[in-house]
Amino acid sequence: MLILNRTKIIATVGPACLKRSILKKMVTNGTNVFRVNMSHGSQEDKKEIIQQLKRLEMPNGERPCIIADLAGPKIRVRKVVPGFETKKGETVLISSSGQANKNTIVVSKGIKFPRVKKGASIKINDGRIQLKVDQRGSQTLLQCITTIGGKIETGKGVNFPGITLKLPALTAQDRKDLKLAIAEEVDWIALSFVRSAKDKVDIDRILKRAKVNIPIIAKIEKWEALQDLEAIINQFDAVMVARGDLGVETPPEQVPLAQKKIIKQANKMGKPVIIATQMLESMVNEPVPTRAEVSDIANAIFDGADALMVTGETAIGIHPIEVVRVLKKVILETEHTIDFDTVRQPIGRQSTADAISHATCQVAQDLSADCIVTMTHSGSTALMISRYRPNGRVVALTPVERTCRQLAMVWGISPFRIKEYKRTEDIPAIVEQKLLAKRVIRIGRKYIITGGVPVGVPGTTNYLSIQTV
Repeated sequence: MLILNRTKIIATVGPACLKRSILKKMVTNGTNVFRVNMSHGSQEDKKEIIQQLKRLEMPNGERPCIIADLAGPKIRVRKVVPGFETKKGETVLISSSGQANKNTIVVSKGIKFPRVKKGASIKINDGRIQLKVDQRGSQTLLQCITTIGGKIETGKGVNFPGITLKLPALTAQDRKDLKLAIAEEVDWIALSFVRSAKDKVDIDRILKRAKVNIPIIAKIEKWEALQDLEAIINQFDAVMVARGDLGVETPPEQVPLAQKKIIKQANKMGKPVIIATQMLESMVNEPVPTRAEVSDIANAIFDGADALMVTGETAIGIHPIEVVRVLKKVILETEHTIDFDTVRQPIGRQSTADAISHATCQVAQDLSADCIVTMTHSGSTALMISRYRPNGRVVALTPVERTCRQLAMVWGISPFRIKEYKRTEDIPAIVEQKLLAKRVIRIGRKYIITGGVPVGVPGTTNYLSIQTV
């Protein structure tokens, strides 16, 4: 049976939902993809979580799509004296070396401050505490004045909006986690704190050496990323609007505009886009969402998000199943009001594949076809159809197990695995058998097939065929 929501649900796994019975109910209630936050736990802990997810079964008979979310070069308070509290107007030293004392907070090792202007802002603990740079003492020391005070604890995040820092795209811990993710055959990898398109170079090199092809999601949460947005979306396989850190790195009132801009650009370029952070934050403790949260979810869907991701709501919240249930309800109710055929964007690149994909959606609309079926090995045909947001259902049939799982994250795609096929002439019979077996379509109804010839060559979408069951 098809998963009805076009906008996909990504749930983060954590202590609140690690029981198999809870995970199964999350699947039943609409979870399409699971995220493993690689920031927490030992290598063994993370391995066990991934393996536990791999033992689940999704409605299409496959194991779940899994995202390994790398921690990235997050700057945190490394050392601070117990009970440290700063008040407005007090002087505080920020150092990346040495020891903490009554005036000094020590942040992550190796951070250098090459060019910092007086008056630049520093935010601690998601902006709850704010400092203003008074002067640069050295490449590892800043003297600051407190503008918003409070208690500072070890482990809290530190953001430097507007300040360019020399940081690696991958930390030593990320490299260990990436090795684990490759070994455990995760389906997507999310790269945190992406600043430019060049940040993909290191991870590409590692994947190439390992002889694997795992798509990479760029998490947009740094102010620098907004300056290189088009190149980042072009270079990466998908993007995520990580509104937590983005709302600290940029003024909060600019985050909704940035979100809309990122979604629009990703839609235009045919790349999946995920909206994350505080989708249903109140449900960490409460059994029902706020009206503002429901509006936030609906607006992300109206804007064109491929997927919505919950984090603490399912990882540590006390209502993980209800969170998924609420999310799916809002998605279905919102999508029901949208006539996707009236919001279809114009054709993208002037290529045969794009022209065929756009035409397929138009033909399906003109003939009121029940569904579009994409025959795909790499997933590229399904991605192109998704880009044009057809009103009807989109079924992706692939003989490649990993492709089947990866497509679970893409807007509107219901992926199923089929046996390997060699000849184009075999396709109609294979498709009809699968559609009837999964009760996707009824006898006498029309559907459209699109794919590429010769069979099995990625990126060769070049035909469409109108069929009747």
